[in-house]
Amino acid sequence: MCGIIGYIGKAQAVPILLEGLRRLEYRGYDSAGVAILDGGKIETRKRIGRIANLAELIKESPPVGSIGISHTRWATHGGVTDENAHPHADQSGKLFLCHNGVIENYAVLKDQLTKEGHAFVSQTDTEVLAHLIGKHYEAAGGEPSKGRLIEALRAALKQVVGTYGIIMIHRDVPNAIVGARRGSPLVLGIGKGENFFASDVSAIVAHTREAVYLKDYDIAALTPEEFEITSLVGGASGFEVSKVEFSEEDVSKGEYPHYMLKEIYEQPDTIQDAMRGRLSREEATSILGGLEMTNAELRDVERIILTGCGTASHAAMVGEYVIEALAHIPTEVEFASEFRYRNMPLPKDSLVFCISQSGETADTLAALRESQRKGHRTLGVCNNVASTIARESDGGVYMHAGPEIGVAATKSFTSQVTILTLIGLLLGRIRHLGSSEGLRIIDELEAIPDKVKRILEQNSHIKAIADKYCNAQAMMFLGRQFNYPVALEGALKMKEISYIHASGHPSAELKHGVIALISPEVPSVFIAPDDSVFEKNVSNIEEVKARKGPIIAIGTEGSTKLEKVADDTIFIPPCPDFLSPILTAIPLQLLAYHTAVALGCDVDKPRNLAKSVTVE
Repeated sequence: MCGIIGYIGKAQAVPILLEGLRRLEYRGYDSAGVAILDGGKIETRKRIGRIANLAELIKESPPVGSIGISHTRWATHGGVTDENAHPHADQSGKLFLCHNGVIENYAVLKDQLTKEGHAFVSQTDTEVLAHLIGKHYEAAGGEPSKGRLIEALRAALKQVVGTYGIIMIHRDVPNAIVGARRGSPLVLGIGKGENFFASDVSAIVAHTREAVYLKDYDIAALTPEEFEITSLVGGASGFEVSKVEFSEEDVSKGEYPHYMLKEIYEQPDTIQDAMRGRLSREEATSILGGLEMTNAELRDVERIILTGCGTASHAAMVGEYVIEALAHIPTEVEFASEFRYRNMPLPKDSLVFCISQSGETADTLAALRESQRKGHRTLGVCNNVASTIARESDGGVYMHAGPEIGVAATKSFTSQVTILTLIGLLLGRIRHLGSSEGLRIIDELEAIPDKVKRILEQNSHIKAIADKYCNAQAMMFLGRQFNYPVALEGALKMKEISYIHASGHPSAELKHGVIALISPEVPSVFIAPDDSVFEKNVSNIEEVKARKGPIIAIGTEGSTKLEKVADDTIFIPPCPDFLSPILTAIPLQLLAYHTAVALGCDVDKPRNLAKSVTVE
């Protein structure tokens, strides 16, 4: 959460920083600010609200300079005010700092600094950190230098408990930006006569395609011509220069009004990319070399744990059903936020998968480390090959979904489900699935992208349904078996971006309490494809209909019975039960999208939410 970008070079910094902040706005949009260093002085501009508000302020009084840092905030400590916006200054007013993360012991540090005469103007933990670094810089004495600034940062961070992605400038060190990371992502962009810091490489992809993804406890210093990376404990830190895999075009909206709609429409390609090169007809199985496990090792697995947060946890729930159906391995799903605090008994031969689009989700990363601490092999499923989860896991599968900018996850869900299905196929083939069954599953998987295209052709029909029900006071989403997690995901999408209260339930639980919510003002969305529990779902629909509850049904093409009992229907092409969640999720994404648009909501930047949750 929160977005950071810093620039040092020959160009004017402000346009580059504002462009980068706009690309990072999905990470936080409560307030934004810049600090520009030029000619021995630093000018700041800060404004609550969106980046456009900051841009207007800067237009009235533009700061000039070729060195600068900037930040777009998702509030944690302190309310949404100009004073709490970053960058923050130290006591001297010479040092300015932007920070992502949480300083857990900031209150203790603030008390100490206050007793020493420091005065604070904000309620943030970040200002405390700025003061602490400034204190160490002043105490060091001597000539101003980049090295002195690095050592002041190193001394301060040794007193800090918490997470951080930091960049800072100092008035008396006019040719350097210094940064550090622990638990909050920070990337170093390498240019020609210019260099960059950013919390996400998408902010700088228009200027460079070479990047260094900093590791925890790295401290980096930039000048226009060079960079150096050292460790918090001192000494050089090893690094790797990576090529950025996507382009500026990939992080633009193109012809679409919103990133979310663009990403919904990208799913035929992203699902295909998740499978590309991973299906073997010769062996009638999937090939997932990134797992770094032999068939013999996989055959020894007695239990699988899938963990993630939000949409990733719903994909994991689908994966639980799929892996148990295809591989007959007991599989459990744990919220990553709970996994790290539970003392869960796990057999020795348990395999843990941590699922995260960004690969930086704080709770999921903590779950990975906890699993490894207990001696379990822990694999990752993520969309950023240079992310912390990708680097620290014992192996895994890269999603190849490209940048996902919309706060509400869409293509990452279907990519994750696709990959979990490939895992189920692989595990099934080395245990009990015959080659003919493996080939049938491959055929069905390869047909999915074209079936998604057919669903997207119903966009106008789904928009009309959304317009019809957009003023509902609440919505219920119901499904069974493989599609119960899709009901949860559909409800999450609806409440995330339209702010309509929505809840997801197993259809069979209707009579066990939630039927009390049925009324003409509360539509029920039933996910009822032609599967083994279709008739049971129809029976539940009849119960809602008898109580005058409106019905929106997601069913399989040709289901005349569903059309007779539902008020509105959306159809998916036929497919096996275990693949239906990939298809049924698409109309629910579009339903939520068009409902939010009809209500005038900001689809890509829903209130109180940010894309990558890198703080607990």
